[in-house]
Amino acid sequence: MNLRKHIRDIPDYPKEGIVYFDITPMLSDPNAFSHTIDCLAEKFKNKGATKVVAAEARGFIFGAPLAYKLGIGFVPVRKPGKLPYKTTSVTYDLEYGTDTLCMHEDAIKEGEKILVIDDLLATGGTAEGMLDLVENAGGEVVGVGFVVQLGFLDGSEKMKNGGHEHCYLVEV
Repeated sequence: MNLRKHIRDIPDYPKEGIVYFDITPMLSDPNAFSHTIDCLAEKFKNKGATKVVAAEARGFIFGAPLAYKLGIGFVPVRKPGKLPYKTTSVTYDLEYGTDTLCMHEDAIKEGEKILVIDDLLATGGTAEGMLDLVENAGGEVVGVGFVVQLGFLDGSEKMKNGGHEHCYLVEV
């Protein structure tokens, strides 16, 4: 299935000169959505992962059903103040400033094998933040995956330079 056909390009959103890659057509088509989850599951089924880590909000859309499909746990990563228990956090650079991600401090045990999943790899800032959270908690990253990779940005190089092999389903 050509998943690219299920991603809508929206020019000049959220500001002029930016093309937003909208995944909602993929989500609204049950065949495309299930195919997406099935493809991710196939790529990671033999990694020995015990949990999927994904960031809000769109990462949850793919991370939670992937965890279900693989029969493993799911760890939500959120913005500060959104998780109800004690958290650990990481602040990371974006192309226009910084951002912070948080995870429950007991979400990952030492040595657990972790998949890091997100909807889109752009500059790699959010992915690097999740990788830092996992590694700081003592987890071992055994896979990093994205539904969409923006090939014209440097996120892929950041993943490689950080020593993390990654995969994606669609490159734009």
